[in-house]
Amino acid sequence: QVRLAESGGGSVQAGGSLRLSCAASGNYYCMGWFRRAPGNEREGVATITSNGNTNYADSWKGRFTISKDNAKKTVYLQMNSLKPEDTAMYYCAAVTSSGLCTPGASFTLWGQGTQVTVTS
Repeated sequence: QVRLAESGGGSVQAGGSLRLSCAASGNYYCMGWFRRAPGNEREGVATITSNGNTNYADSWKGRFTISKDNAKKTVYLQMNSLKPEDTAMYYCAAVTSSGLCTPGASFTLWGQGTQVTVTS
């Protein structure tokens, strides 16, 4: 079973940037970033297939960028112009078989999450 390990979270002031990383222990078809803010349900942020096709939830288009490094089996989420409302636990997820790869799709493999806190 593919394992996922997130890193890169932390505390940053509003307007700052962070880059999250998700390292997979094996091959994947699609990986995505999700977040759960306090008191809210989990939301899909962005997804990327192993051949580079990306999808973003409308809320984060333009500020967040998903990318990958196939050699490292790592997917990144570059987050710019961060706002206090971006404070959340961020999770990466993956599927190993082909299918829909969007923030609204179903994912079977999940990491433990990394906390992002944006202060005003």
